[in-house]
Amino acid sequence: MSDALRSAAIEILKVNDRGSYTVPTKGLYPFQWNWDSCLTALGQRHFDPARALTEIETLFAHQWPCGMVPHIIFHAQDDGYFPGPEVWGCNRPVPTSGITQPPVAGFALRRLLDAAPDLQDRARPLLARITAWHRWFHATRDPQGSGLVAIIHPWESGRDNSVDWDAPFDRVPSDGVAPYTRRDTQHADAAHRPTKDQYDRYIWLVERFRGLGWATERLHYTSPFQVVDPGFNSILIRSCADLADLAVVMGEDAQAAENRALAAKGLAALPALWSDAHGQYLCLDRVAGRLIDNPSSGGLLAAFAPIPPDRAARIAASIEAHGTRFRVASQAPGTPGFDAKRYWRGPVWLVVNYMIADGLERAGQAEAAAAIRASSLRLITESGFAEYYDPLTGEGLGGGQFTWTAAMVLEFLSMQRSPAPAR
Repeated sequence: MSDALRSAAIEILKVNDRGSYTVPTKGLYPFQWNWDSCLTALGQRHFDPARALTEIETLFAHQWPCGMVPHIIFHAQDDGYFPGPEVWGCNRPVPTSGITQPPVAGFALRRLLDAAPDLQDRARPLLARITAWHRWFHATRDPQGSGLVAIIHPWESGRDNSVDWDAPFDRVPSDGVAPYTRRDTQHADAAHRPTKDQYDRYIWLVERFRGLGWATERLHYTSPFQVVDPGFNSILIRSCADLADLAVVMGEDAQAAENRALAAKGLAALPALWSDAHGQYLCLDRVAGRLIDNPSSGGLLAAFAPIPPDRAARIAASIEAHGTRFRVASQAPGTPGFDAKRYWRGPVWLVVNYMIADGLERAGQAEAAAAIRASSLRLITESGFAEYYDPLTGEGLGGGQFTWTAAMVLEFLSMQRSPAPAR
């Protein structure tokens, strides 16, 4: 069975390969997405490490001079997606969006080069590029030097319509937006996607930032949506730490020191987001100055960073308490806003499962990590390589033949053969 799954996953990665980048899936997402590409490279490394490195190199070829790496690169014209480059209006040589996504590149590059050290010389320029991105986050999204960075648009989190955003999103207007036609609902069931009201607010923010000329140093202050997401920050912390380790191996001591300092600063600040009541971390509404009382997968994803073992154990117990047939629900079942089929308000995503399992394994929670991996592979055998899944029934939802789902299957199969050591 594992050989068949491996072959099927590799085939999906090849079908969605566009030469130097990979699309998430045909039709629904026809361009290159930031964290999709970095996580896709983890799958590609199992059969073509050089191609995996190309995936990351292509992404960083479109890094902005300020250090930001945009969340979409519009390599080719395609009217099947909204909002397209004309809506973003970023005036880049190759059109891009003007916001970013979870910075998983440092983690992905280290994992790739650990297994393919012969690619180190070719990958060396990426150390400086990824470091510049990490530096940009702390310079523009943590103006008070707290150690934790904020997202200024829900799309930056990767968890577009999470229940976490409901309260802070109320501050974002939904009127006055230029008329538009959504494309996502032409490819997927509208009942499984963000609502029209949410989309109006997404586009309002895009238009607001475009009106400021995408001056990234100004956007944090002018956004009515400023949220510190523990999952996002834990990805940044982990990527800084992993890039620091890689920089030591490659003799880049200055970059190692800078990334190590950023990781330490973030890790020291992360406890402020912990909730004993929920047994996980919570988001912080920076504008309102208070934690968002909602148990989402963003707070479970904090296990991806080197959090204390006792808190990793609490997170493992919180996941167990979900009681769903499949793990890990993106919103705790039975809580306000939970919807088993609507995007990030309940469904299971294998990329989140992968990072949570990786972190729990490293924290000594091997049994919990193994349960997540087994549940993930069971979803594939029952429902195929979908974008996301109903945690109660296992039904595949969203796009099909999904690239990063296939990449995660290759990683899970690899973990079964050689589990990560506890730190």
